Amino acid sequence: MDKKATLTLNDGKSLDFPVLSGSIGPEVIDIRTLYAKSGMFTYDPGFLSTASCNSSITYIDGDAGVLLYRGYPIEQLAQHCDFLETCYLLLNGELPNARDKDAFVSTVTRHTMVHDQLTRFFTGFRRDAHPMAVLVGVVGALSAFYHDSLDINNPEHRKISAFRLIAKLPTIVAMAYKYNTGQPFVYPRNDLSYSANFMRMMFAVPAEEYKVNPVLVRALDRILILHADHEQNASTSTVRLSGSSGANPFACIAAGIACLWGPAHGGANEAALNMLEEIGDASKIPEFIKQVKDKNSGSKLMGFGHRVYKNYDPRAKLMRETCHEVLNELGLQNDRLFKLAMALEKVALEDEYFVSRKLYPNVDFYSGIVQRALGIPVSMFTCIFSLARTVGWIAQWNEMISDPEQKIGRPRQLYKGAARREVQPIDKR
Repeated sequence: MDKKATLTLNDGKSLDFPVLSGSIGPEVIDIRTLYAKSGMFTYDPGFLSTASCNSSITYIDGDAGVLLYRGYPIEQLAQHCDFLETCYLLLNGELPNARDKDAFVSTVTRHTMVHDQLTRFFTGFRRDAHPMAVLVGVVGALSAFYHDSLDINNPEHRKISAFRLIAKLPTIVAMAYKYNTGQPFVYPRNDLSYSANFMRMMFAVPAEEYKVNPVLVRALDRILILHADHEQNASTSTVRLSGSSGANPFACIAAGIACLWGPAHGGANEAALNMLEEIGDASKIPEFIKQVKDKNSGSKLMGFGHRVYKNYDPRAKLMRETCHEVLNELGLQNDRLFKLAMALEKVALEDEYFVSRKLYPNVDFYSGIVQRALGIPVSMFTCIFSLARTVGWIAQWNEMISDPEQKIGRPRQLYKGAARREVQPIDKR
C-alpha cells in the first residue's frame, strides 16, 4: 500500500500527499499539488527541508558521516581510484574497467588544449585581479569558442561539452595563476596524468625542467576526488537552476564557479588557513577558544562544523592523512601551521562546548594546509575547488537535462511588502 502524509487545515479539511522513498535516506513528502489543493505554499528559507530534485549521483548521511559517489564510499574511492576514474564514475554511474579508463583518459587528454584566441582574454584583466574573477569570465566565454556542442538536447553534444570542461579547466586555472604571477603560460603535455599535468602547468618555468613528484601529485589527485561532488549544495543548485532555463553548459558552470566563490561555500579553506595564521602559536589557543565561545567577540572556529555533517566529515580524515604524507615528503613535519592545526583540533574535540554542538573538523580545515605545502597560494584555493567540482556540476546538470520531471526553477515567496496602493501625482506625494 502506498504511503501518504495527511495535512489537516484549520477549517478541518484534510489533504493527502504521496510519500516517496529513495534507495537510502529519509522519505520525502511529494507536495507538488499543494498549491492546487490548498492555495498555499510552503516556507523553507535555505531549502533546509526541501528536496528540489531526485538524483542518483551522490548521497550524504550527515549524522553518520557518510559520503557516497554512486554508492561507493568516498574513503574507498580516495584510496583505490584516481580522479579521472572518479570522473568516469560520476558521469556514467559505474567505475570503468581498464579499457574504458584508457579510452576516457585518452579523450580527456586530447581536449586539454584551449583555443589560442582564448589566451587573449587574460590580457583584458588586471594582473592583480583575483583568479576566481578571471576564472568566471574565461569559463563563461567558452561558449563563444565551442559552438559545435551547445545543443543541450543532443546527448552527444552534452558528452563533448563534458569532456571539454573537465579537460580544459586545469589549463584555464593554471593560466589564471601564471597570468597573476607574470609568468608565461605552460601548455599541457599528453604524456602526463591529469593531476601531474596540472601541477606542471602551474609550477613549471621555461628556464628549467619540471620534475613530477608522485607523492605531491597523488595528494592533489586526492583533493580533487574529495571535492568532486557533494549533493545539492549552493553551487550545484545554482548550476541546476541555471540549466533549468536551457542555458548552455559553459554558462551554467560559470554560474556555479561564481557561487562557489562565496566565503561561506568554496572560500572556507582559505578562511581556515587565515584563522590559523591569526592564532599564530599553540600557546594562544586557549585564549582563542575563549573568544570563540563569547558570542559578542565575533571570533569563529573556521574549518569546524558543516551544514550537512553532524559527525566527523569523512573527507577530513582522508585529508588529514594526506596532510601527513605531503609534509613528510617535503620535510615539513614541524610545519608551524600544521602543528597548530593538530593542537587546535585536539582542544576542540575534547571541549564539551564544541562536542555538544557537533562541531567536528571538516575537509576545509586540512585542505588549505595541504595546498599551501604544495605551493598553491591562498588566492588559488577556490580555483582548485572549482576545478575539482566541475565534474560533479556536469554530472548533476546532465542528470537534470535528462529528467522528464524537470521544470524551470521558480521558487515561491512569502510576500511581506506593501499591499496594493495607488500612484499619486508627483505634486501630492
